[in-house]
Amino acid sequence: MRKIFLPVFILALAAGAQAQTSANSELKTLINQSFSYFPRIKEAENGIETAKQRLEIAQNNKPVIDANASYNFVEPKITLPLQVNGKTENFQFAPVHNFNANVSGNYTLFDFGRLKANVEKSKDDIKYAQHNADYARGQLASQISNIYYNIIYFRKAIDIEDSVLAYLNENKRVIDSKLRNGDAIKLDLLSLQTQIDAEQNRKVDLQNNLAKQENLLQYTTGASSTNGNAFDFDLPLKEVNEALASAQVSNAEFLLANDRIQQAKNEIAIAKLGTKPSLNLGANAGVKNGYVPNVNEPRFNYGAGVAFRLPLYDGGRTKQLVKLNETVLTQNRLAIETLNSNFKRDIQQTLIDIRSNQERIGNTAGQIEQAQTAQELAASRYKNGVGTNLEITNASTNLARARFSRLQYEYQLCLAKLELVRLMGYKYW
Repeated sequence: MRKIFLPVFILALAAGAQAQTSANSELKTLINQSFSYFPRIKEAENGIETAKQRLEIAQNNKPVIDANASYNFVEPKITLPLQVNGKTENFQFAPVHNFNANVSGNYTLFDFGRLKANVEKSKDDIKYAQHNADYARGQLASQISNIYYNIIYFRKAIDIEDSVLAYLNENKRVIDSKLRNGDAIKLDLLSLQTQIDAEQNRKVDLQNNLAKQENLLQYTTGASSTNGNAFDFDLPLKEVNEALASAQVSNAEFLLANDRIQQAKNEIAIAKLGTKPSLNLGANAGVKNGYVPNVNEPRFNYGAGVAFRLPLYDGGRTKQLVKLNETVLTQNRLAIETLNSNFKRDIQQTLIDIRSNQERIGNTAGQIEQAQTAQELAASRYKNGVGTNLEITNASTNLARARFSRLQYEYQLCLAKLELVRLMGYKYW
Protein backbone atom coordinates (compact mmCIF):
# COMPACT_ATOMS: atom_id res chain seq x y z
CA MET A 1 0.00 0.00 0.00
CA ARG A 2 2.87 2.36 0.82
CA LYS A 3 4.43 1.78 -2.62
CA ILE A 4 1.24 2.97 -4.29
CA PHE A 5 0.64 5.88 -1.94
CA LEU A 6 4.05 7.53 -2.28
CA PRO A 7 4.01 8.15 -6.08
CA VAL A 8 0.41 9.38 -5.86
CA PHE A 9 1.40 11.75 -3.06
CA ILE A 10 4.33 13.11 -5.10
CA LEU A 11 2.09 13.56 -8.15
CA ALA A 12 -0.41 15.48 -6.02
CA LEU A 13 2.34 17.78 -4.73
CA ALA A 14 3.63 18.35 -8.27
CA ALA A 15 0.13 19.17 -9.55
CA GLY A 16 -0.40 21.63 -6.68
CA ALA A 17 2.90 23.37 -7.34
CA GLN A 18 2.14 23.66 -11.05
CA ALA A 19 -1.16 25.32 -10.21
CA GLN A 20 0.71 27.93 -8.13
CA THR A 21 3.20 28.74 -10.90
CA SER A 22 2.45 32.19 -12.29
CA ALA A 23 2.80 33.04 -16.00
CA ASN A 24 0.96 35.86 -17.76
CA SER A 25 -1.77 35.09 -20.28
CA GLU A 26 0.16 36.50 -23.26
CA LEU A 27 3.08 34.15 -22.67
CA LYS A 28 0.71 31.17 -22.33
CA THR A 29 -1.02 32.16 -25.57
CA LEU A 30 2.28 32.40 -27.44
CA ILE A 31 3.41 28.99 -26.16
CA ASN A 32 0.17 27.25 -27.11
CA GLN A 33 0.20 29.03 -30.46
CA SER A 34 3.68 27.67 -31.14
CA PHE A 35 2.49 24.09 -30.59
CA SER A 36 0.39 24.28 -33.74
CA TYR A 37 2.89 26.46 -35.65
CA PHE A 38 6.37 25.06 -35.05
CA PRO A 39 7.23 22.08 -37.34
CA ARG A 40 9.17 20.20 -34.62
CA ILE A 41 5.95 19.70 -32.62
CA LYS A 42 4.08 18.43 -35.66
CA GLU A 43 6.92 15.98 -36.25
CA ALA A 44 6.72 14.70 -32.67
CA GLU A 45 2.93 14.39 -32.82
CA ASN A 46 3.22 12.44 -36.06
CA GLY A 47 5.49 10.05 -34.16
CA ILE A 48 2.53 9.29 -31.86
CA GLU A 49 0.34 8.46 -34.83
CA THR A 50 3.08 6.23 -36.24
CA ALA A 51 3.35 4.34 -32.93
CA LYS A 52 -0.44 3.85 -32.85
CA GLN A 53 -0.39 2.38 -36.34
CA ARG A 54 2.37 0.00 -35.28
CA LEU A 55 0.15 -1.12 -32.39
CA GLU A 56 -2.67 -1.89 -34.84
CA ILE A 57 -0.26 -3.98 -36.89
CA ALA A 58 0.96 -5.82 -33.78
CA GLN A 59 -2.62 -6.60 -32.73
CA ASN A 60 -3.52 -7.96 -36.17
CA ASN A 61 -3.74 -11.75 -35.85
CA LYS A 62 -6.03 -12.32 -38.81
CA PRO A 63 -5.38 -15.15 -41.29
CA VAL A 64 -3.04 -14.50 -44.20
CA ILE A 65 -4.62 -15.39 -47.55
CA ASP A 66 -2.55 -15.60 -50.75
CA ALA A 67 -3.33 -16.24 -54.39
CA ASN A 68 -0.64 -18.43 -55.98
CA ALA A 69 0.10 -19.49 -59.54
CA SER A 70 3.05 -21.42 -60.92
CA TYR A 71 4.17 -23.06 -64.16
CA ASN A 72 7.04 -25.51 -64.75
CA PHE A 73 8.29 -27.16 -67.92
CA VAL A 74 9.80 -30.61 -67.20
CA GLU A 75 11.75 -32.82 -69.63
CA PRO A 76 12.26 -35.67 -70.27
CA LYS A 77 8.72 -36.89 -70.19
CA ILE A 78 8.15 -39.48 -67.45
CA THR A 79 6.59 -42.54 -69.13
CA LEU A 80 6.42 -46.29 -68.48
CA PRO A 81 5.51 -48.99 -71.06
CA LEU A 82 2.42 -50.95 -69.99
CA GLN A 83 0.44 -53.75 -71.62
CA VAL A 84 -3.11 -52.62 -72.37
CA ASN A 85 -5.43 -54.99 -74.28
CA GLY A 86 -2.47 -56.87 -75.61
CA LYS A 87 -0.77 -53.74 -76.80
CA THR A 88 2.23 -51.98 -75.36
CA GLU A 89 1.58 -48.29 -74.66
CA ASN A 90 3.71 -45.64 -73.04
CA PHE A 91 1.85 -44.49 -69.93
CA GLN A 92 2.69 -40.90 -68.83
CA PHE A 93 3.03 -40.45 -65.03
CA ALA A 94 3.79 -36.71 -64.98
CA PRO A 95 2.98 -33.82 -67.31
CA VAL A 96 5.60 -31.92 -69.23
CA HIS A 97 3.69 -28.68 -68.68
CA ASN A 98 3.03 -28.40 -64.94
CA PHE A 99 0.72 -25.67 -63.67
CA ASN A 100 -0.85 -24.95 -60.32
CA ALA A 101 -3.23 -22.20 -59.29
CA ASN A 102 -4.68 -21.98 -55.81
CA VAL A 103 -5.74 -19.80 -52.91
CA SER A 104 -3.96 -20.57 -49.64
CA GLY A 105 -4.56 -19.40 -46.10
CA ASN A 106 -2.42 -19.52 -42.96
CA TYR A 107 -3.42 -18.76 -39.38
CA THR A 108 -1.38 -18.88 -36.19
CA LEU A 109 -3.27 -20.91 -33.62
CA PHE A 110 -0.74 -20.56 -30.79
CA ASP A 111 2.40 -18.43 -30.73
CA PHE A 112 3.15 -19.00 -27.02
CA GLY A 113 3.17 -15.29 -26.09
CA ARG A 114 4.72 -13.64 -29.15
CA LEU A 115 1.62 -11.64 -30.10
CA LYS A 116 1.03 -10.45 -26.53
CA ALA A 117 4.68 -9.44 -26.08
CA ASN A 118 4.70 -7.44 -29.30
CA VAL A 119 1.41 -5.74 -28.39
CA GLU A 120 2.80 -4.71 -24.99
CA LYS A 121 5.93 -3.38 -26.68
CA SER A 122 3.83 -1.35 -29.12
CA LYS A 123 1.77 0.12 -26.27
CA ASP A 124 4.94 1.20 -24.47
CA ASP A 125 6.23 2.66 -27.74
CA ILE A 126 3.11 4.85 -27.85
CA LYS A 127 3.89 6.11 -24.34
CA TYR A 128 7.43 6.86 -25.42
CA ALA A 129 6.17 8.81 -28.46
CA GLN A 130 3.73 10.76 -26.27
CA HIS A 131 6.44 11.62 -23.75
CA ASN A 132 8.75 12.57 -26.61
CA ALA A 133 6.10 15.02 -27.85
CA ASP A 134 5.77 16.36 -24.29
CA TYR A 135 9.54 16.80 -24.19
CA ALA A 136 9.48 18.73 -27.48
CA ARG A 137 6.68 20.96 -26.18
CA GLY A 138 8.54 21.58 -22.93
CA GLN A 139 11.74 22.53 -24.76
CA LEU A 140 9.84 24.83 -27.08
CA ALA A 141 7.91 26.43 -24.19
CA SER A 142 11.20 27.09 -22.39
CA GLN A 143 12.72 28.60 -25.53
CA ILE A 144 9.73 30.88 -26.11
CA SER A 145 9.66 31.97 -22.47
CA ASN A 146 13.32 32.93 -22.69
CA ILE A 147 12.71 34.84 -25.92
CA TYR A 148 9.70 36.58 -24.37
CA TYR A 149 11.67 37.86 -21.37
CA ASN A 150 14.72 38.63 -23.52
CA ILE A 151 12.51 41.03 -25.45
CA ILE A 152 11.35 42.65 -22.21
CA TYR A 153 14.95 42.94 -21.01
CA PHE A 154 16.18 44.67 -24.18
CA ARG A 155 13.19 47.03 -24.22
CA LYS A 156 13.85 48.04 -20.63
CA ALA A 157 17.58 48.42 -21.36
CA ILE A 158 16.74 50.70 -24.29
CA ASP A 159 14.50 52.77 -22.00
CA ILE A 160 17.44 53.19 -19.60
CA GLU A 161 19.67 54.25 -22.50
CA ASP A 162 17.03 56.75 -23.61
CA SER A 163 16.97 58.30 -20.13
CA VAL A 164 20.77 58.48 -20.10
CA LEU A 165 20.79 60.13 -23.52
CA ALA A 166 18.06 62.56 -22.47
CA TYR A 167 20.13 63.58 -19.42
CA LEU A 168 23.32 63.97 -21.45
CA ASN A 169 21.59 65.94 -24.24
CA GLU A 170 20.01 68.26 -21.67
CA ASN A 171 23.44 68.97 -20.19
CA LYS A 172 24.83 69.39 -23.69
CA ARG A 173 22.37 72.25 -24.18
CA VAL A 174 23.60 73.77 -20.90
CA ILE A 175 27.22 73.51 -22.09
CA ASP A 176 26.27 75.09 -25.43
CA SER A 177 24.76 78.03 -23.55
CA LYS A 178 27.80 78.37 -21.29
CA LEU A 179 30.11 78.11 -24.29
CA ARG A 180 28.32 81.03 -25.99
CA ASN A 181 28.63 83.04 -22.77
CA GLY A 182 32.30 82.18 -22.36
CA ASP A 183 31.74 80.15 -19.19
CA ALA A 184 32.81 76.81 -20.74
CA ILE A 185 35.44 75.54 -23.10
CA LYS A 186 35.08 73.58 -26.32
CA LEU A 187 36.71 70.52 -24.72
CA ASP A 188 33.76 70.18 -22.32
CA LEU A 189 31.37 69.98 -25.26
CA LEU A 190 33.55 67.49 -27.15
CA SER A 191 33.92 65.27 -24.08
CA LEU A 192 30.18 65.18 -23.50
CA GLN A 193 29.53 64.49 -27.18
CA THR A 194 31.91 61.52 -27.00
CA GLN A 195 29.89 60.16 -24.09
CA ILE A 196 26.65 60.68 -26.03
CA ASP A 197 28.06 58.85 -29.06
CA ALA A 198 29.14 55.92 -26.88
CA GLU A 199 25.65 55.68 -25.37
CA GLN A 200 24.09 55.86 -28.84
CA ASN A 201 26.24 52.91 -29.92
CA ARG A 202 25.09 50.94 -26.86
CA LYS A 203 21.50 51.71 -27.79
CA VAL A 204 22.09 50.50 -31.37
CA ASP A 205 23.50 47.21 -29.99
CA LEU A 206 20.46 46.78 -27.77
CA GLN A 207 18.09 47.53 -30.66
CA ASN A 208 19.95 44.99 -32.80
CA ASN A 209 19.60 42.32 -30.11
CA LEU A 210 15.92 43.18 -29.67
CA ALA A 211 15.30 42.76 -33.41
CA LYS A 212 16.99 39.33 -33.31
CA GLN A 213 14.79 38.19 -30.43
CA GLU A 214 11.65 39.38 -32.22
CA ASN A 215 12.80 37.43 -35.28
CA LEU A 216 13.18 34.30 -33.12
CA LEU A 217 9.71 34.91 -31.70
CA GLN A 218 8.24 34.98 -35.19
CA TYR A 219 10.22 31.87 -36.15
CA THR A 220 8.82 29.84 -33.24
CA THR A 221 5.30 31.25 -32.83
CA GLY A 222 4.41 33.25 -35.93
CA ALA A 223 3.90 36.37 -33.79
CA SER A 224 6.09 39.40 -34.50
CA SER A 225 5.77 41.34 -31.24
CA THR A 226 4.66 41.18 -27.61
CA ASN A 227 3.10 43.56 -25.09
CA GLY A 228 4.88 42.30 -21.98
CA ASN A 229 6.80 44.86 -19.89
CA ALA A 230 7.59 43.09 -16.60
CA PHE A 231 9.51 40.09 -15.31
CA ASP A 232 6.31 38.66 -13.86
CA PHE A 233 7.08 34.93 -13.98
CA ASP A 234 6.98 33.35 -10.53
CA LEU A 235 6.80 29.95 -8.83
CA PRO A 236 6.96 28.56 -5.30
CA LEU A 237 10.54 27.68 -4.36
CA LYS A 238 11.40 24.21 -3.11
CA GLU A 239 14.31 22.53 -1.43
CA VAL A 240 16.66 20.55 -3.68
CA ASN A 241 15.33 17.07 -2.87
CA GLU A 242 11.71 18.16 -3.14
CA ALA A 243 12.37 19.81 -6.51
CA LEU A 244 14.20 16.68 -7.69
CA ALA A 245 11.22 14.52 -6.65
CA SER A 246 8.95 16.76 -8.74
CA ALA A 247 11.31 16.44 -11.70
CA GLN A 248 11.31 12.65 -11.43
CA VAL A 249 7.52 12.47 -11.90
CA SER A 250 6.96 15.47 -14.20
CA ASN A 251 10.03 16.12 -16.34
CA ALA A 252 9.80 14.47 -19.75
CA GLU A 253 13.49 13.52 -19.66
CA PHE A 254 12.82 11.25 -16.67
CA LEU A 255 9.66 9.90 -18.28
CA LEU A 256 11.55 9.08 -21.47
CA ALA A 257 14.34 7.43 -19.48
CA ASN A 258 11.81 5.23 -17.67
CA ASP A 259 10.17 4.45 -21.00
CA ARG A 260 13.52 3.27 -22.36
CA ILE A 261 13.86 0.93 -19.39
CA GLN A 262 10.44 -0.55 -20.12
CA GLN A 263 11.28 -0.87 -23.82
CA ALA A 264 14.45 -2.78 -22.92
CA LYS A 265 12.38 -5.12 -20.72
CA ASN A 266 10.02 -5.70 -23.64
CA GLU A 267 12.93 -6.50 -25.93
CA ILE A 268 14.20 -9.06 -23.39
CA ALA A 269 10.77 -10.68 -23.18
CA ILE A 270 10.50 -10.89 -26.97
CA ALA A 271 14.05 -12.24 -27.32
CA LYS A 272 13.34 -15.04 -24.83
CA LEU A 273 10.44 -16.18 -27.01
CA GLY A 274 12.90 -17.08 -29.77
CA THR A 275 13.08 -20.67 -28.47
CA LYS A 276 9.32 -21.09 -28.06
CA PRO A 277 7.34 -23.29 -30.49
CA SER A 278 4.54 -22.19 -32.77
CA LEU A 279 1.40 -23.91 -34.07
CA ASN A 280 -0.07 -22.83 -37.42
CA LEU A 281 -3.16 -23.87 -39.37
CA GLY A 282 -2.91 -23.92 -43.16
CA ALA A 283 -5.36 -24.61 -45.99
CA ASN A 284 -5.47 -24.24 -49.77
CA ALA A 285 -7.80 -24.86 -52.70
CA GLY A 286 -7.27 -24.56 -56.44
CA VAL A 287 -6.62 -26.40 -59.71
CA LYS A 288 -3.55 -28.17 -61.02
CA ASN A 289 -2.60 -30.99 -63.35
CA GLY A 290 -0.46 -34.05 -62.72
CA TYR A 291 -3.11 -36.46 -61.45
CA VAL A 292 -3.01 -39.94 -63.03
CA PRO A 293 -4.30 -41.41 -65.19
CA ASN A 294 -4.76 -38.19 -67.25
CA VAL A 295 -1.85 -36.10 -66.01
CA ASN A 296 -2.54 -33.17 -68.34
CA GLU A 297 -6.13 -32.65 -67.14
CA PRO A 298 -6.52 -29.78 -64.64
CA ARG A 299 -8.40 -30.89 -61.55
CA PHE A 300 -9.81 -29.14 -58.53
CA ASN A 301 -7.92 -29.91 -55.33
CA TYR A 302 -7.86 -28.77 -51.73
CA GLY A 303 -6.05 -29.51 -48.52
CA ALA A 304 -5.72 -28.45 -44.89
CA GLY A 305 -3.31 -29.20 -42.08
CA VAL A 306 -1.58 -28.15 -38.92
CA ALA A 307 2.12 -27.31 -38.67
CA PHE A 308 4.08 -27.40 -35.43
CA ARG A 309 7.49 -25.79 -35.23
CA LEU A 310 9.92 -26.17 -32.34
CA PRO A 311 13.33 -24.44 -32.58
CA LEU A 312 16.01 -26.83 -31.37
CA TYR A 313 19.29 -25.05 -32.06
CA ASP A 314 20.06 -21.53 -33.28
CA GLY A 315 23.77 -21.33 -32.58
CA GLY A 316 23.26 -19.44 -29.33
CA ARG A 317 21.73 -16.39 -31.06
CA THR A 318 18.76 -16.21 -28.69
CA LYS A 319 21.00 -16.21 -25.60
CA GLN A 320 23.22 -13.55 -27.16
CA LEU A 321 20.20 -11.39 -27.99
CA VAL A 322 18.82 -11.74 -24.46
CA LYS A 323 22.22 -10.85 -22.99
CA LEU A 324 22.50 -7.82 -25.28
CA ASN A 325 19.09 -6.50 -24.25
CA GLU A 326 19.90 -7.09 -20.58
CA THR A 327 23.01 -4.95 -21.07
CA VAL A 328 20.86 -2.25 -22.69
CA LEU A 329 18.50 -2.45 -19.70
CA THR A 330 21.41 -1.97 -17.29
CA GLN A 331 22.64 0.97 -19.34
CA ASN A 332 19.21 2.62 -19.24
CA ARG A 333 19.01 2.14 -15.48
CA LEU A 334 22.44 3.75 -15.11
CA ALA A 335 21.17 6.62 -17.28
CA ILE A 336 18.49 7.28 -14.64
CA GLU A 337 21.20 7.58 -12.00
CA THR A 338 23.08 10.03 -14.23
CA LEU A 339 19.89 12.05 -14.71
CA ASN A 340 19.32 12.18 -10.96
CA SER A 341 22.85 13.41 -10.39
CA ASN A 342 22.76 16.01 -13.17
CA PHE A 343 19.31 17.31 -12.25
CA LYS A 344 20.21 17.59 -8.57
CA ARG A 345 23.29 19.61 -9.51
CA ASP A 346 21.36 21.87 -11.92
CA ILE A 347 18.49 22.41 -9.48
CA GLN A 348 20.90 23.32 -6.70
CA GLN A 349 22.76 25.79 -8.92
CA THR A 350 19.48 27.33 -10.11
CA LEU A 351 18.25 27.79 -6.54
CA ILE A 352 21.57 29.48 -5.69
CA ASP A 353 21.09 31.83 -8.66
CA ILE A 354 17.54 32.66 -7.57
CA ARG A 355 18.48 33.48 -3.99
CA SER A 356 21.59 35.46 -4.91
CA ASN A 357 19.71 37.56 -7.47
CA GLN A 358 16.93 38.24 -5.00
CA GLU A 359 19.53 39.52 -2.54
CA ARG A 360 21.27 41.61 -5.20
CA ILE A 361 18.00 43.25 -6.22
CA GLY A 362 17.44 44.30 -2.62
CA ASN A 363 20.91 45.81 -2.48
CA THR A 364 20.46 47.91 -5.65
CA ALA A 365 17.60 50.02 -4.28
CA GLY A 366 19.92 52.21 -2.21
CA GLN A 367 22.51 52.39 -4.98
CA ILE A 368 19.98 53.69 -7.52
CA GLU A 369 18.60 56.27 -5.09
CA GLN A 370 22.09 57.50 -4.26
CA ALA A 371 23.14 57.64 -7.93
CA GLN A 372 19.93 59.50 -8.86
CA THR A 373 20.58 62.13 -6.19
CA ALA A 374 24.22 62.47 -7.27
CA GLN A 375 23.17 62.97 -10.89
CA GLU A 376 20.69 65.70 -10.03
CA LEU A 377 23.27 67.39 -7.81
CA ALA A 378 25.95 67.25 -10.51
CA ALA A 379 23.60 68.82 -13.07
CA SER A 380 22.60 71.58 -10.64
CA ARG A 381 26.23 72.30 -9.67
CA TYR A 382 27.34 72.54 -13.27
CA LYS A 383 24.38 74.73 -14.21
CA ASN A 384 25.24 77.12 -11.36
CA GLY A 385 28.91 77.21 -12.36
CA VAL A 386 30.38 75.33 -9.40
CA GLY A 387 30.58 71.85 -11.00
CA THR A 388 32.54 70.31 -13.85
CA ASN A 389 31.71 68.40 -16.99
CA LEU A 390 33.47 65.37 -15.54
CA GLU A 391 31.03 65.31 -12.63
CA ILE A 392 28.11 65.19 -15.07
CA THR A 393 29.63 62.32 -17.02
CA ASN A 394 30.50 60.34 -13.90
CA ALA A 395 27.04 60.88 -12.38
CA SER A 396 25.36 59.72 -15.59
CA THR A 397 27.60 56.66 -15.82
CA ASN A 398 27.04 55.69 -12.17
CA LEU A 399 23.24 55.96 -12.40
CA ALA A 400 23.12 54.02 -15.66
CA ARG A 401 25.36 51.33 -14.15
CA ALA A 402 23.12 51.03 -11.06
CA ARG A 403 19.93 50.84 -13.12
CA PHE A 404 21.45 48.32 -15.52
CA SER A 405 22.63 46.23 -12.59
CA ARG A 406 19.13 46.07 -11.14
CA LEU A 407 17.67 45.26 -14.55
CA GLN A 408 20.17 42.46 -15.10
CA TYR A 409 19.49 40.98 -11.65
CA GLU A 410 15.73 41.04 -12.30
CA TYR A 411 16.32 39.49 -15.71
CA GLN A 412 18.65 36.80 -14.34
CA LEU A 413 16.18 36.04 -11.55
CA CYS A 414 13.40 35.54 -14.09
CA LEU A 415 15.56 33.26 -16.25
CA ALA A 416 16.60 31.25 -13.19
CA LYS A 417 12.94 30.71 -12.28
CA LEU A 418 12.23 29.62 -15.85
CA GLU A 419 15.11 27.16 -15.65
CA LEU A 420 13.88 25.78 -12.33
CA VAL A 421 10.37 25.26 -13.68
CA ARG A 422 11.84 23.57 -16.77
CA LEU A 423 13.90 21.22 -14.62
CA MET A 424 10.88 20.31 -12.48
CA GLY A 425 8.81 19.71 -15.62
CA TYR A 426 5.91 22.04 -14.78
CA LYS A 427 3.48 22.71 -17.63
CA TYR A 428 2.78 26.32 -16.72
CA TRP A 429 1.23 27.04 -20.09
